[in-house]
Amino acid sequence: MKLGKRVGYSALLIAIVVFFVGLATNFPAWTVDVVVAGLVVAIVVLPAPIVFGYGVRAAEREERGGRAH
Repeated sequence: MKLGKRVGYSALLIAIVVFFVGLATNFPAWTVDVVVAGLVVAIVVLPAPIVFGYGVRAAEREERGGRAH
């Protein structure tokens, strides 16, 4: 889970940084390609570790006798 989050958020960060680089340089083709690739990687990778993380935390809370929301 941690690796998936790290990869997904890193791809998102790269996409954001390169977007601003492209904004400053009139969007050369490589910046558009990197931004789109970063967003696609983030969209594909991030949902699974986020959802599983919530599930694991809910299960741990349930084991401790806490209430689920």
